[in-house]
Amino acid sequence: MAEQTDIQRDLTALAAGLKQLEAEYNMFFSGRAPRPPWETRNRVAALVKKWDRGYIQTAADRFQFDTLQRRFQTFVDLWDRGLRSREEGRAGPFAAPPPKVLKKDREKEKEPDQQIVHVTSFADPMREMDKLHTLYDSLMDARRDAGDEVVPFHRFAALVKDQVTKVQATGVPEVAFRVAMVDGKVNFTVRGMKGEGGEGD
Repeated sequence: MAEQTDIQRDLTALAAGLKQLEAEYNMFFSGRAPRPPWETRNRVAALVKKWDRGYIQTAADRFQFDTLQRRFQTFVDLWDRGLRSREEGRAGPFAAPPPKVLKKDREKEKEPDQQIVHVTSFADPMREMDKLHTLYDSLMDARRDAGDEVVPFHRFAALVKDQVTKVQATGVPEVAFRVAMVDGKVNFTVRGMKGEGGEGD
């Protein structure tokens, strides 16, 4: 019984750690944190490694751990791609558009004021409800701040499912969603992890 108590305690810590890690990476990629959250990531990775090698007695606990482990691996892949893209000077899933080079003989163009609020990705949104709720909350908070109408969750979930299905039909398994504020307006974009997707609002 002690072992089962240990796994359940660690599963709770793992879920909370993933949520914290996602928030800290979003802060880093939006420029609000100076460096990636390596300490939080190492702590979460240690829990994942512990139970990946350990014995989990019940099927329910094993299912919950497998779900959290897959989510962590998906996030790690997304974050590492973002870091690689940044180091190589390429546009990645978190990148804002590069600033335009203005010349004296060109008409001056105002670079949009863009702030990335939240980025996440889905392979199957109906099986990733925690991520779907977090994305929904981020988008609705942004819409409230911009004075826009809040959309019911069931309509939002249907939109995300539809967008994922549409992008996956082009052969892309993972679909990224980004919430950003551009010149005070909410910008909600959809992008295939290996190509371009559509856009929703």
